[in-house]
This record gives sequence, structure tokens and C-alpha cells, in this order.
Amino acid sequence: MAFPQPQNNEKERLDALKEYKLLDTPTAPDFNNITNLAASVCNMPIAFVSLIYKANNHLLSCYGISLDKTPRNISFCTRAIQSHERIYMVNDTHKNELFKDNPIVDKYKVQFYAGVPLINPEGYALGTLCVYDHIPRKLTNVQCDTLVALAEQIVNLLELRKKNHLLRDAENELLKRNKQLENFANVVSHDLKSPLANITSLTRMLREDNEGNLTEDSLLYLDYLEESSDTLKEYIDGTLGYYKANKLLDKQKTDIYLKDFFEKIKEMLIIQQAVFEYPTEGVVKNIHEAALTQIVLNLVDNALKYNTSETTRIEITYENLEDYHQFTIKDNGIGIDKRIQGDIFDLFKTTGVKDREGKQGTGIGLATVKNLVNKMGGSISLESDIGKGSTFIFTLKK
Repeated sequence: MAFPQPQNNEKERLDALKEYKLLDTPTAPDFNNITNLAASVCNMPIAFVSLIYKANNHLLSCYGISLDKTPRNISFCTRAIQSHERIYMVNDTHKNELFKDNPIVDKYKVQFYAGVPLINPEGYALGTLCVYDHIPRKLTNVQCDTLVALAEQIVNLLELRKKNHLLRDAENELLKRNKQLENFANVVSHDLKSPLANITSLTRMLREDNEGNLTEDSLLYLDYLEESSDTLKEYIDGTLGYYKANKLLDKQKTDIYLKDFFEKIKEMLIIQQAVFEYPTEGVVKNIHEAALTQIVLNLVDNALKYNTSETTRIEITYENLEDYHQFTIKDNGIGIDKRIQGDIFDLFKTTGVKDREGKQGTGIGLATVKNLVNKMGGSISLESDIGKGSTFIFTLKK
């Protein structure tokens, strides 16, 4: 009996096969339904899915036989993947010169074989879907078409499995890099805080110790230094807040009374001059209070700062939906240009507009809001027109 030799593209084929990460798996239950169906449609006692790798024929799923591998050099499936045929068929092994002396024929009483090569999108034959019988056989056209269709479905499952692995690897790498970035942001932010505090203190000392002796230019320089220090502090605090936001979700969920919750928000932001309307009845059950507090604080603080109306108005409503908690925060502020609304939740993305105190935002607050809302299984949207205020609507999964 002549043994089949590896093809010219064997190295590339083996590399492609390894990407599916199935070679170390004894069996793959995902394929059992297909082997069972193949045996049933073809009326065969044995069916299996194989992957041919190096010296062995690895069986991923078997019907009617209990095996995990066979030697490649005597495998019917090796011939099948090298045949370039739609279906490689041996109607009677006893009359076939290639297989009549094959040890598999005697050991497993194989007299009929039909195998469909599993061709991946790159064109590599990875293995086969095959059926065996103990008597000479022929397949009908319908059986052949069905076997080919099932083989295509196996390739689809293999591709889906590979994509899931790639996605999982990418997710793990992203989590790793995010953790590294978080650690870097923490270290840098903490390292900057101390010298920044010193700069702020020295600036105030210079102003106080030299009161009445400083020129207008010197005072302007000190003003600029204090303003720059304040801006840098906001960036540092915002960056730390952004990367620590996820830790707010580590705390236990609780029930909150809406009236008490929004009164606390009012006290924290020292809302005195603005008209601040909010629900005074109702309970929000089983929610991360700390995370919700951070979300609302950021949105209401922006509504206060970016408002030039004679009377600032902020209206908050709550709706208890079937699967979500929904909050709406509406203001009569300066509004947000529609051209940048799609990017407004990106980290460090700002409107380019200064607040009522002449300061420009850091672009961290809304990014923190979006991050928390997403982590809590919800979504956030914005409706706004220049000069007509903004409405933020966000949902949180129950």
C-alpha cells in the first residue's frame, strides 16, 4: 500500500489549523449534532469529523465509534483532503488497490468510505466530515449534497470558533492595556499632585507677602499661574475620577429614595440661585447609588456651569421602565453644537466653549458618565440646540 505524502502547502495548512485551537481538545461537542445527522441522512453506522495535523488524524466528534485519533499515513481522510474532489468516495475497500491492505479496513471492518474535505476560506483542507459502513455502498445525489452542506456548516462553526478566540484574545489584551493605562494615570496623577499643590501655595504666598508691591504685569503673571494650576488640577482630578469610576460599581446595590437622593445632589453642588426641579416621590430599587451619584453630579454640574440664562433651570424626571431605570436631565443652558454631539462623550473631547466662569472643560466628565452608564448596562443620548439648552436621557439596567 502506497502512503500519501504531505502537499506543498503543508506548513501553511498546519499554521491555519492551529488557529482554531482545537488540536488539544479530546472531543468537540459542538459538532456532535452534525455527525449524528450525517450518519442518519446517509444511513451509516459511523460518522466523524476529523482534523489532520502532523502525524495524526484528530477526531473531534464521532458517531458509532469511540476514537480520538488515528495514524495519518493510513487514514482515508488523508487521501480525501488531497483528492481535490467534492466528495472522496470508496465504494468497496476490498476491491480498491489503495485500501484493500489498509489495517483500518480489517481492524474496523470498513468497506465503504465517503469524506468531504473541510475547506476553510483561505482554501486549506483542514480535515473531513466522513461516513463509514461495513458493507459496499453508494450515496444518492441527495445524500451527497447533504453531506457537502453539513461539511460547509462545520467550516462555519470552525470560523466562528476562531473569531471568538480572536475576540477573546483582543478583549484580554484590551483589559490588560486598560489596566496598565489606569495604573499609569494613577501614578502620574499622584506624582503631579504634590508639586502642583506647592506651585499653588507658593503663588498665594507671593501674592500675600508682596501685597501692594507687585506691578500689574506681575499680578497678571500670578493670575495666569493660578489659573493654569487650577486647570491642571481639574485634569488630574478628572483623570483619576475617570479611571476610578469602575470601582464605584464594586459597592453593593441599594434602594434609594428619590427625594433624599436629589436633595443630597443639591447640597453637594450648593445649588441656591437655580430653579432645580426633581422627583419628590418614589424609590429606585437595587441600584449602585455611588455610580448614579457620579453620573448625576457631572450632568447637573455641566448644566449649571454652561448656562448664561438670567434664571438657570434644571429639570430632572425619572421613569421606571420594564427593564431599565430612565433619568432625564433637561436644562436651559447654552446648548451644544449638533456637529460635535456625536463625539461629546469621547475622552478629552470638549465643546470648545468656556463656562460662566471663563474656564474651558476638560472633556473628562461626560466620558466618565458614558463609561459608567455603559458599565451599568444602559445607554445615554443627547438632544440639544444652540441657545435652547440640552436634554440628556440615560438608562440603567435593572
